[in-house]
Amino acid sequence: MDSFKYFLYLSIFISLNLFFGSCSSHENELTWTKEAALEAEAVASISCSGHGEAFLDGSIGSDGKPICECHSCYGGPDCSKFTPDCPADAASGDPLFLEPYWKKHAASSAVVVAGWHRMSYSFSDRSTISIELRTLIQRLHAVTRNAITDGRFIIFGDGATQLLNAAVYALSEDNSSHPASVVAAAPYYPGFRSQTEFFESDEYEWEGDARMWKNKSDSSMEFVEFVTSPNNPDGRLHRPTLRGPSVKTIHDYTYFWPHFTAIPAPADEDVMIFTLSKTTGHAGSRFGWALIKDEDVYQKMSNYTRLNTQGVSRDTQLRAFKLLKTVLKDGGRDLFQFGHNTTRDRWVRINNILSKSKRFSLQKLAPKYCSYFKKITDPSPAYGWLKCEKKEDKDCDSVLRSAGIIGRRGSLFDAGTRYVRLSLIKSSDDFDWLLQRLKALVAKESAKTT
Repeated sequence: MDSFKYFLYLSIFISLNLFFGSCSSHENELTWTKEAALEAEAVASISCSGHGEAFLDGSIGSDGKPICECHSCYGGPDCSKFTPDCPADAASGDPLFLEPYWKKHAASSAVVVAGWHRMSYSFSDRSTISIELRTLIQRLHAVTRNAITDGRFIIFGDGATQLLNAAVYALSEDNSSHPASVVAAAPYYPGFRSQTEFFESDEYEWEGDARMWKNKSDSSMEFVEFVTSPNNPDGRLHRPTLRGPSVKTIHDYTYFWPHFTAIPAPADEDVMIFTLSKTTGHAGSRFGWALIKDEDVYQKMSNYTRLNTQGVSRDTQLRAFKLLKTVLKDGGRDLFQFGHNTTRDRWVRINNILSKSKRFSLQKLAPKYCSYFKKITDPSPAYGWLKCEKKEDKDCDSVLRSAGIIGRRGSLFDAGTRYVRLSLIKSSDDFDWLLQRLKALVAKESAKTT
């Protein structure tokens, strides 16, 4: 009898488990997301030998699958073929150095978007800004201690690029008798000049290096100064060059994150511009934001972005939301520690090579206290600002190109032809090949002196 009861209870237990297990399995079964998930996993599993990636929207091969898109100097179906006479391309600021972090966090950062997602021009509150994304941005600044957000209006833009010109537009006096003079202290980001000149307006015009206007006292002139900190290209923390009631300042904090610089204290300026591009590395998502103190400036910038693009893509805002949510899971520690370690180590490695040269030099940067890491941190700039020291090397860009190195020439930054900017934030393949080219160039120099 006892034996019968045991088997009866066991049978009931097993039956109940099978029943509830079936219900649970049914509840967790993917429905409309299943096809998208399988498709994404299939593309992610394509091997590109560690020297490239396959993408869902990439070109399709003869087998019907997306083909590998290879890093510079690599080719072949799986990117395994290296081209040794290929130049080292260190020109662009493509922040691919953060790609390994996102491969590690693929699951938490993935986004599945339904065909009916956010089809309207606006959110349900009639705005073009996600309230939840705005909250995440405020949290991000709070944990990194890099900017004050209290009492600020927040504007979204298609990257920092759109917001920079929106700020120039908003800060230019429309009732002034003369156009506002837009300036930046050299060396400065070339986009300041090219964008201001491209959108030529009756309200403002490009006037070049801010230092050229420092001691000029024409009281009728109005100035709008771009201040980039840390500066692109040399990584220095900048303050405004011009001061006074006739000067308005746009603070470009694109690189003001713990992986590019020590954060001494939260920025507390009237107009502050940031971008996802250099925060998480997602340059292709084209998402930036501005923190604005004055409501009138905020309204003018908002009007600019509304007329220009009807706000930022809702799909982009969703992706930014998911990315920042992933970053903030541990207060940003994993991302910013990984980013800082990578840029710091690259800075050390390129310095080790060029320290053996008398022909070339890099900018000098000192360790500083970082309020985010709560300790003194070593320099970790996004770019090497290389100078050709020899008198005969008047065109430094040509010197490097003849050695198979492509940088961005100093004249673009209004700094003369003896300088070249070298990107330290591209993929590890790009950076390693840059080091090999520089090693060969310095070795040639040493061979000539012996």
